[in-house]
Amino acid sequence: MSDTVGPERHARNRFGFRPFRPILAGATLRERLIGCLGALAGITLTGLICGWFFGQGPHIPLIIAPMGASAVLLFAVPASPLAQPWSIIGGNTISAFMGVLAAHFIPDPVLAIGVGVSLAIAAMSLARCLHPPGGAAALTALIGGPSVTSAGFLFPLFPVCVNSVILVALGIAFHKISRRSYPHVAVAMPANPHGTTDLPASIRVGFTPDDVDAALLALHETLDIDRADLDRLLRQVERHALVRLQGKLTCGEVMSRDVVTIGLDGSVARARELLLAHNIRTLPVVDEAGRLAGTLGLRELTLRGAFGLAQAMVEASTARPDQPVVALSACLTDGHTHAVVVTDGDRRVLGIVTQTDLLATLTRLLLAKAFAPPVPDAP
Repeated sequence: MSDTVGPERHARNRFGFRPFRPILAGATLRERLIGCLGALAGITLTGLICGWFFGQGPHIPLIIAPMGASAVLLFAVPASPLAQPWSIIGGNTISAFMGVLAAHFIPDPVLAIGVGVSLAIAAMSLARCLHPPGGAAALTALIGGPSVTSAGFLFPLFPVCVNSVILVALGIAFHKISRRSYPHVAVAMPANPHGTTDLPASIRVGFTPDDVDAALLALHETLDIDRADLDRLLRQVERHALVRLQGKLTCGEVMSRDVVTIGLDGSVARARELLLAHNIRTLPVVDEAGRLAGTLGLRELTLRGAFGLAQAMVEASTARPDQPVVALSACLTDGHTHAVVVTDGDRRVLGIVTQTDLLATLTRLLLAKAFAPPVPDAP
């Protein structure tokens, strides 16, 4: 019998016997607890507000059950396209209207529930507000009981739309207090910093958005993530893989140690003289204690030099000496940053890594790999 563990068995060992794993990529206990607290506040306050405005009685539901599912998305996965304000408000309201419409025109309840949910999916898709709890809102409109039936075409407005609007408003407030981004705004693809039509250097090589679309089409998959977020995630995966595979050289080993700097009390003329005399593009600015305050280049001096050295400098890109140098590839290829200043824990300048340093390092790594002797197969 072979002792080799196959990929299927390895997957079972990794995931099958560990409770609640996998749950969601990137999910942490802290995020789940925040989601629980948000749902507690959101659902409770939605019910209280509706009861305060419209009274409590058997004539109409105070809050509908699909709001619980909406709260799961809103507070547990706020970055999901399915959890955005228009998805929640539009998805629930439109779906409830489709359910009422099906109940009004189709006397057979079994057929009506199927048609209602089907129409809800179609309508949400056309309105670009797909929201899974919308299917439940359509069913509630069909089988919610006498109070829902008596409400008729008012049901999608109250309680469905009112519940949804209140829940979203509370969600926005809660996420702002908890310092989470909501509504979620996908990071836009970076533009070329030189104002040309070429793609930025950081994304010119490697996969393209068309490659992502082709892969999804080949896998027949639809992912609950924004396209721009997916692109950013895959590029971050590439960077982590590069660091893992080629991450032995550190910034401390590669950096230039004889760093040309200027004090905060220096003059603009002296800063320009240093940049030109040493043929450098980034000049670190240090305070009286020798701590890094910012950086300067000829561009900053040209645009803001008339206002003084402190007003012209910009925030410095920094790294630790023990950080893998290949981790700086994203920063040094963004079209703006020409050098990264290596500092200690007190922001004292230890060295500097430039684009030239990174290029030389990556070239060396590639050559070393290309000319390395082949590794013999294990017996």
